[in-house]
Amino acid sequence: MTEILKAFTFLLGFQFLGTAAVMGLGVPIPGPVAGLLFLIGWLGMNAPRPKLLKETAQGLIAHLSLLFVPAAVGIVQHLDRLALEGKILLTAVVVSTVLALIVGALTFVVMVRVTGALPKGEELRS
Repeated sequence: MTEILKAFTFLLGFQFLGTAAVMGLGVPIPGPVAGLLFLIGWLGMNAPRPKLLKETAQGLIAHLSLLFVPAAVGIVQHLDRLALEGKILLTAVVVSTVLALIVGALTFVVMVRVTGALPKGEELRS
C-alpha cells in the first residue's frame, strides 16, 4: 500500500510543480497540464519513478469520470450566469469542436501522405 501512496504523491508532485510554474510565470495554461508535460519529460528521460506508477495511474484513469461531478456541480451553482451567456458558450463549444475535428482529420491526411502509412487494407481518397 505504501508503494501506491508513493506513486500517487509522485503524480501530485508534478501537478503541484505545474501549478507553481504556471502561477509563477503567468503562462496561460492550466497548472495540471503543465505538470503533465513535466511528467512526460521526466518519464522520457528514464529518470527514477515509483514501482507502482503505472498501476496507480491506471487506477486513477479508471475512475476519471468521477472527476466530472465537481464540474457539473460548479455549473449548477452558476445557472443564472449560464442563462445570460449560455448561447455564447454553446456556440463557442460547438464551433471549437467542429474546428478540432477538421484540424484532426486534416492532420491525419497530411501525416498519411508524409509517412505513406495507412491502416492495413485502407486507401486514402483524394
